[in-house]
Amino acid sequence: MTTLVSSSAFVTALTDELGGRCRVITDGDLLTSYRQDMATVVPGGMPAAAVLPRTTADVSAALRLASEHRVPVVPRGAGTSLAGGASAVDGCLVLSTEAMTTIRALDPLDRTAVVEAGVVNAHLDRAAAEHGLMYAPDPSSFEISTIGGNVATNAGGLRCVKYGVTRQSVLGLEVVLPDGRIVETGAATTKNVAGYDLTGLLVGSEGTLAVITAATVRLHRRPVVPPTTIVAAFDALDAAGAAVARIVATGPEVLLMELLDGTTLRSIDTWKRMGLSGIEAMLVVQVDGRIPADAELVAELCTGAGAVDEPAVSTDPAEADELLAIRRLAYPAAERLGQCLVEDVGVPVSRLPEMIRRVEAAAARHGVTVLTVAHAGDGNLHPTFVFDHGEAGIPAPVAAAADEVFAAALELGGTITGEHGVGVLKRDWLERQVGPDAMALQRAVKAAFDPLGLMNPGKVLA
Repeated sequence: MTTLVSSSAFVTALTDELGGRCRVITDGDLLTSYRQDMATVVPGGMPAAAVLPRTTADVSAALRLASEHRVPVVPRGAGTSLAGGASAVDGCLVLSTEAMTTIRALDPLDRTAVVEAGVVNAHLDRAAAEHGLMYAPDPSSFEISTIGGNVATNAGGLRCVKYGVTRQSVLGLEVVLPDGRIVETGAATTKNVAGYDLTGLLVGSEGTLAVITAATVRLHRRPVVPPTTIVAAFDALDAAGAAVARIVATGPEVLLMELLDGTTLRSIDTWKRMGLSGIEAMLVVQVDGRIPADAELVAELCTGAGAVDEPAVSTDPAEADELLAIRRLAYPAAERLGQCLVEDVGVPVSRLPEMIRRVEAAAARHGVTVLTVAHAGDGNLHPTFVFDHGEAGIPAPVAAAADEVFAAALELGGTITGEHGVGVLKRDWLERQVGPDAMALQRAVKAAFDPLGLMNPGKVLA
């Protein structure tokens, strides 16, 4: 059995107070599964304990005890973070909200829902569908990622180009502060300007300020007419990027626009045999099915940008699901090739072709394998750096190439992270983006919420 880093009075107090109400894990072998998230290149420490609260009161008790005993706390949802945001530190308490799975309310008239942090994204969307509604944010991990984690990282997804990221769907939050106090922010109204926007501040805070226990979210009408899907193939990645810029500039009602490079397509085809070989880039676009002219316009713009064949246009929902499945296979296909450093940068859409060229140049200069996919309609790229499974840590050429990608994104007026968050992997880059004065403000906010510095230490703020 693995030896625990700590068997302190805290663990005894935690077990005594919460052991009869929810699951408290202290066994070393079981704790190993709570050491890391999906950013496997970030080594996790050994927690002193993990707790899986069932209620907000449980969360409050756990945080109060951690504060009293000066134990660091690492909040965790489903562990799907790709930036190391949920990686444990030695001797910490991992507080997982995975058991908080109740949809407390769903109001079809006001188009809102109140959901606990452990509710899986796709489960909320299916519950909304029963009322002709939808929950818009849909990260690629939507079948396993939870609302609490999505809110904590301000997750994005395929539909962001129309509906925005998670922040645009969050009306209010229930959170527990580091000392155990329970606070509610926001309101279940369309408009609310009462005081500072604490909801907006907490969305994307990556567990460094408080633990999110529930969210009041906005729902949308589910489209009655199925969207029309357009798929175009290109013999060069920058040609696909040019097509994206033309589509956005021309203005058809785009619901989603996803880009996959040739390396990604070949890795998927080797695995699934889907007839994707020979294509250097693929663009998958959906438009409102009620406006046929938009689909025709997108196809024409792709052809004008250099699509190698006539773009395929389909109104069949089953075909659309199959085509989008290709996009969702991108990351697991990359994982089959080796260890993955999945990066996440964003640029203005007009700079997307140039950003694509910069990614390719960085990969070539450092001799590393990069698979690039993008939520192209909002300029959010995910270059995935692949290296040998036997490597311990991130190899120097990969780190150098990734640094070039971050620098290029900032140079082009963009951001070092569009939706994955800063976590551990991008701490050293945050100040380069926001500047020293903004960093001082962020540290002051952190100190106001978490004066003891116990919440998710080592994340976001270096």
